[in-house]
Amino acid sequence: MYLDRFSLPLREEEERILEIQKWHNGRKYGYIDNPYPCTLFSDKYFYDIFFKPVTVFYGGNGSGKSTLLNIIAQKLSLKRIAPYNSSEMFDLYVDVCKYELGFDDEGDRHRIPNGSRIITSDDIFDYMLTVRDNNNEISEQKEDAKNGGYAEIKYGKTVKFNGLKDYEDYRIQVLSRKKSVSRRKFIKQTAGDEVKLNSNGETALNYFEEKLKFDTLYCLDEPENSMSPKMQLELVEMLERLSHYCGCQFIIATHSPFILALENARIYNLDETPVEIRNWWELENTRIYYDFFKKHSSLFQ
Repeated sequence: MYLDRFSLPLREEEERILEIQKWHNGRKYGYIDNPYPCTLFSDKYFYDIFFKPVTVFYGGNGSGKSTLLNIIAQKLSLKRIAPYNSSEMFDLYVDVCKYELGFDDEGDRHRIPNGSRIITSDDIFDYMLTVRDNNNEISEQKEDAKNGGYAEIKYGKTVKFNGLKDYEDYRIQVLSRKKSVSRRKFIKQTAGDEVKLNSNGETALNYFEEKLKFDTLYCLDEPENSMSPKMQLELVEMLERLSHYCGCQFIIATHSPFILALENARIYNLDETPVEIRNWWELENTRIYYDFFKKHSSLFQ
């Protein structure tokens, strides 16, 4: 386990850095427009997080679960793609956070593995959009080639190679005139292959299968977004396998009852004050599902 403990600043420390920023903004006349993320967790008496191979932050919108992931990711310098909500206090707040790494089998401190990163739902949606745009571009190129583009390149005026700016056109024409290259093969080589794009849920699951590597730490922000219950259960199996057998550590922000039920996960309920560790079946979201299906249980007989 790479990350063992993470400590958030006490209220006194928050007040100290707020005063520093006020003085920076205007000396004795300085003020702060938005103290975020100060007080967000100290108001809940939440200061220390102790980790397991799978640690989950549960809570409704505004509870701070995504903010907490971003604070941890920033403090650990994790790789990221999507931007995150910040403020003039964010970096100062992160600076005064502390963490402790776990020990390996030989008693030495772990380090944060190379490739560790935070993955957000925005990353997955951007991946889907990029794949769709790429497929549309390839499809258009194939259509152009089919509608006379291939013949024009192959049998048209020979491209004169006068410099690097002519290289691509020259290369394509040489390819089209090779006897071993059929029209179909030419189109495939110049336009490329479209990426198979299934449902949003299947595409999201494929994204995790591609991105999650062995022996790595990941922060996952609401990974269940765009996934059906069936896909979420498949994701749960993947995360359990990677954490149990493949040396991965996961820190997850979610309110999905399926992901909350990850085996041996430690769950912090950010909807409570003070924040407490809870079992997944004790949480409000899970109880709502349970009560609903229990009320209609006769329909399933």
